[in-house]
Amino acid sequence: MMWFAVLAGTAGCYALKYVGSIIPAHILEQPIVKRIVLLLPISLLSALVAVQTFATSQSLTLDARVPALAAATVALKFKTPFILIVLIAAVTAATLRYFGLAS
Repeated sequence: MMWFAVLAGTAGCYALKYVGSIIPAHILEQPIVKRIVLLLPISLLSALVAVQTFATSQSLTLDARVPALAAATVALKFKTPFILIVLIAAVTAATLRYFGLAS
């Protein structure tokens, strides 16, 4: 059953890539399409961050990841380099877990 899912996913990705390559250029150059293409990765990444931060299996979880995300957001607001943002979030989560303030 697992191989069926892998093969179906592979076929789906290939079909999506093929459909994307046969779309005429004049459709891709429309302003609304350009705007959607620019905003789509941002919304998908935001959704991924939200799910990975607040969800565990099928339940809502508030643990050390939430303050770590808040610290990373503050660092991002001050235009901190990416590696420092990651370190700030990691240190925040590790500190809270070390002192038993979050699980």
